[in-house]
Amino acid sequence: MWYAVLQPGMLSAVLGMSASAGAALPPDTPREAAVLVRAEAPAVPFPKPMPLEKPRVTPPFDMDQALRLSQAAVGRQIGDYALFDREGRRLRLSEYRGKPLIVNFVYTGCSQVCPTTTRFLAQAIKSAQQTLGADKFNAVTIGFNVPFDTPLAMKNFATRHALNLPHWEFLSPDRETVAALTADFGFGYAYSAGGFDHLTQVTLVDPRGRIVRQIYGDSFELPILVEPLKQFAAGQPTLADSAAQVLDKVRILCTVYDPALGRYRLNYGLFVAIFVGLSVIGSTGYVVFYEWRRGRRAGS
Repeated sequence: MWYAVLQPGMLSAVLGMSASAGAALPPDTPREAAVLVRAEAPAVPFPKPMPLEKPRVTPPFDMDQALRLSQAAVGRQIGDYALFDREGRRLRLSEYRGKPLIVNFVYTGCSQVCPTTTRFLAQAIKSAQQTLGADKFNAVTIGFNVPFDTPLAMKNFATRHALNLPHWEFLSPDRETVAALTADFGFGYAYSAGGFDHLTQVTLVDPRGRIVRQIYGDSFELPILVEPLKQFAAGQPTLADSAAQVLDKVRILCTVYDPALGRYRLNYGLFVAIFVGLSVIGSTGYVVFYEWRRGRRAGS
């Protein structure tokens, strides 16, 4: 199922906007649900200030158009773009195929919103890794202020904000591909006097490289991100799965979100229900087989 998620009433101090996505916004959606906050003054990054690249044409940020483009990206197959990791190594997005991928965009000269939203994303990723396993999905943060969001700048951004979870990389595109890359993900932004106005957006890509969910805002409820990851991680058991793989998938399916605790936990009641169900199926199968064999013997 493809759809996107809106968290209404988002913090008004975010650099970006939040609104529902998917096929279209409902006609009765109040405009206050989508919040645009103007860009802040650039930060003093580590180890020295990062300049902002000002494009030749700087039209104002069109909130409605940005949301339409973001919604239109749901279901899209992402292109195979070449990027550079923090060490300057070249890689391609296709290398992340086979597992779900979490993607967000930042510019390293941002002093408040990009760090704040990415730190919250770190909490969500950590929760998902604890629930599903650290190797069940990947995450990337991409700098869009080319040429200043270099591999070194992205490395410093991650270091400065203690973003060091496994299977999470910080990437830099090049000038030739950044426009197509951001457009493919439905990520809208525009230069302003204090930096950039842009969508505060987290994109979830499925193992085949298609966008399945857009999440907006400076924070969101964990199940919005973790539940689809859970579905991908659990999958359907196959004959090729080992006993350990089957048990791991059952464990994932039996993990539920506890709002009171604000985290995921194992629901042992589901374990019992599955065990009882399998026992009933096994017993029924045995009785049917026994009666069938007895009938054959009586007939012969």
